Amino acid sequence: MRIACLVLFVLTGMASAQAVTVFPPANGAVAERTVTVYSTLDETVSHPLVDAFQQANPGVAVRYEDLQSLEIYERVIRETDEQAETADLIISSAMDLQVKLVNDGYAQAVPEISTQGWPEWASWRKSAFGLTFEPSVIVYHKPSFEALDLPQNRADLIDLLKSSEAQFYGRVATYDVERSGLGFLFLARDREHNRDIWELVSAFGAAGVKLYSNSSAILDRVADGRFALGYNVLGSYAQSWASRKPDLGIILPEDYTVVMSRIALVPEGAANPDLGKALLSFLMSREGQTIMARDVRLPALHPDVDGPNTASAMRARFGPQLRPVSISPGLVVYLDQVKRARFIARWNEALRTK
Repeated sequence: MRIACLVLFVLTGMASAQAVTVFPPANGAVAERTVTVYSTLDETVSHPLVDAFQQANPGVAVRYEDLQSLEIYERVIRETDEQAETADLIISSAMDLQVKLVNDGYAQAVPEISTQGWPEWASWRKSAFGLTFEPSVIVYHKPSFEALDLPQNRADLIDLLKSSEAQFYGRVATYDVERSGLGFLFLARDREHNRDIWELVSAFGAAGVKLYSNSSAILDRVADGRFALGYNVLGSYAQSWASRKPDLGIILPEDYTVVMSRIALVPEGAANPDLGKALLSFLMSREGQTIMARDVRLPALHPDVDGPNTASAMRARFGPQLRPVSISPGLVVYLDQVKRARFIARWNEALRTK
């Protein structure tokens, strides 16, 4: 049995909805302790992981707070600075903000966590740990491409938009990098791998691109044919939608495919750091990663987890085409306000270029 409630709180001057779910201990046991989690992963998706953790830890209740990535980042800083209790574990798709928390001293080192077999890029300072392997993909509406060749890389995509302007005008979507942290992260990685990425952005602008702050808005419109194509959409969400929407197709660009990872860390101000570490250890274990891939349907990083929804399987299929985002100080470069402003200005300039 889960107990859910909706709490309103004020963050940076704006009201925001905070979904809080309390999982009582498994099998009706009395709650002896509670581990608090702040996460960007929806509670409805994550509860198989919570249930399995509680089966292995009788007497532990889980307080799960479903938040936006910026809310997590600012809340951990505020609570820590005020010497108040904060989460025991935080999980976020905002790789840059998670690394900045570590860099600025808001995360604990967890040397006892085993990273044997883990990719070198997937952890940093024994404090920030990648949990998933999620590519950025192109999604498309299959009926809209019945008489067209699918773009297999970004050069193909540029050619398609230029040669079929009438067919695609107003039917292309991507993230608004000014409002979407994930969209900004993906475009910044695009810039690292492709010096000519602004040519693609210009082609988007000429095609009347529609901009959104989340994946669901793009996937919904591509799946029903209002849009023909969506760029830089998180692959794990796209795969989930495609399993229910047969007209939704997915392309991993052949020139390169950026891969992000949800990062977990134990805050420095955690009230119960031992429980946070125990939950982190479970999420990185073979059992936890198997549940991640099989039930939560997020690609697992653990090298010993079998199945198609794993980093190992994707590596075997796509090889060096996959370009994981390294968990390192390089992620915080564009958190510098001046550099970020310049990058966004370049984005807006390219969108206006015909």
